[in-house]
Amino acid sequence: MHATRRFVFRLLPAFALAALLAACAPAPIYKTGPSAVTATPQQVATSPANFRNLQVVWGGSVIAVHNFTDHSEIEVLAYPLDSSQRPRLKEPATGRFIAIVPGFAEPMNYPQGSLVTLRGTLDGARSGEVGQADYTFALVHSEAMHRWTADEMRQGHPNVSIGVGVGGWIH
Repeated sequence: MHATRRFVFRLLPAFALAALLAACAPAPIYKTGPSAVTATPQQVATSPANFRNLQVVWGGSVIAVHNFTDHSEIEVLAYPLDSSQRPRLKEPATGRFIAIVPGFAEPMNYPQGSLVTLRGTLDGARSGEVGQADYTFALVHSEAMHRWTADEMRQGHPNVSIGVGVGGWIH
């Protein structure tokens, strides 16, 4: 009985810390509906007919912005999203997609490497190139797009690491 109680009391601080850190993480920015899918851009590009008109919440790193007369296209290298829908850059990329945005998208608002999350509707795929290689991009009509700031990316992540040795966080 005493061993069990000691074990529980040793685990309590770990559970309390985990709950505290989870409480600090921001809520997801986009709600997903019943037509939302969790497929990756690479999966959609492979069989776009299976995903047409379904909703996604995708995010990643901006590669380029291309403006046309009536719309803009933002090429994004996709990454998995965390519980707050922020791109997880330490995970492997999940493909590239093109976000189709109505009107003009100011390239200075979406510089190369900036992190975004969007909610949109899938609309097939398009062949293109990445460098000299052929590539198939998933297409998504963006209904809403959020560019993450450095502060937002840090929010909810502890600035403390536990390990052997001495460490710290330098700004």
